[in-house]
Amino acid sequence: MKNINKIILGLIIVISFQNQSFSQATRTWVSGVGDDANPCSRTAPCKTFAGALSKTAEKGEINVLDPGGFGAVTITKAITITSEGFEAGILVAAGNGITINTVDATDRVILRGLDFEGMGTGVNGIRISNAESVVIENCTLNGFSTTGINVDPTTNPVKVIMKDSRISNCGTAINVVPTGAGTADVNIIAVLIGMNVTGVNSTGTGATLRLSNSSITNNTTGVSAGTGKVVSFGNNIIIGNTSTNPVTVGQQL
Repeated sequence: MKNINKIILGLIIVISFQNQSFSQATRTWVSGVGDDANPCSRTAPCKTFAGALSKTAEKGEINVLDPGGFGAVTITKAITITSEGFEAGILVAAGNGITINTVDATDRVILRGLDFEGMGTGVNGIRISNAESVVIENCTLNGFSTTGINVDPTTNPVKVIMKDSRISNCGTAINVVPTGAGTADVNIIAVLIGMNVTGVNSTGTGATLRLSNSSITNNTTGVSAGTGKVVSFGNNIIIGNTSTNPVTVGQQL
């Protein structure tokens, strides 16, 4: 009888594990009128990115169905969060909008079409501490007291590409500050960086920030090249800032 009970218990555990695995979909949905109690399907979407993340399989995709505010989220696995044609807001009056700190150093994260608002008191729009790579496209970040984007790996190398976006009214728009053994390779393409205390900052021997076809204007400090490297491809507009450190001119592509 004891052996039968053990077998039954084992089957219950296996079935429970399988149900948890199957509950995660490769594509999920959020809506301004959704509910995180839903399965995050297209016909029964979730309300927040955090709610959808828990029901989305690794390397899956969270899609925005209609306009809404979808809240802060901490990303711990490879994922894509994307909005095409709808207002996808992340409003935080304190803390970070999105924190990327993946468990696996080979994870890749994509953020597309998101609107971050810090109201002057939110800390970081996007904080990137661990991931293999992060791609940020068509996003706006405004009003974060510390940084729009903070790249601060401590252990592993991180690659970041930001394209076709805008950062304004932040402490530092883009802050590249790896520490310890971490390195950061950040590429900024066609990004408007304006009306911040500091436009871009690169500090640390493992910090590299490349600028291409971007505009850094009307910041108190346009470019701060500390112990890190800032490379301009010669096709940027860096003007109207109170001060700007010299930048290295790289190969113009």
